[in-house]
Amino acid sequence: MAGLPAAGKSTLADILGARLSASVVSVDPIESAILEAGIDSDQPTGLAAYLVAETIAGLVLESGHDVIVDAVNGVDPAREQWVGLAKSRGETLRFIEVICSDPEVHRERLEARGRRLPHLNELSWHAVEQSLDEYLPWAGASAAVPRITLDSARPLGVNVDAALAFITT
Repeated sequence: MAGLPAAGKSTLADILGARLSASVVSVDPIESAILEAGIDSDQPTGLAAYLVAETIAGLVLESGHDVIVDAVNGVDPAREQWVGLAKSRGETLRFIEVICSDPEVHRERLEARGRRLPHLNELSWHAVEQSLDEYLPWAGASAAVPRITLDSARPLGVNVDAALAFITT
């Protein structure tokens, strides 16, 4: 999964995980746990969370199960991490990028969400707008991986069906 915060990645990841009997590994709860352990927020806790997610995803793959990684994946190093993991395990990788083309809906979702991550501050709309500026175009090895972009302004069922068709072809 890839996309800005509150674009709808987690909702889609959870539904796909249930439908495909795949494990969902989400970076945000991992980062919250790292912060809960007492690691200062001025440390690279986001990077640490991605690395922990990669380790967990690798273990899931080794056990013979599919995995969905739920993360922003807004920069090449993050995307390349998943390319490397899939390649090292001989697995097929597909990226599902989730956008929300309606800024008002996106903002409403952000402001209404109530994640139970007590050590991870909810983002402001301004922070999401800044994330958009930092969200890089797809390049390098990740650009060669099959990718679908789904707009969460569309009905959820339409996106679930499109994602399932993309994953299973």
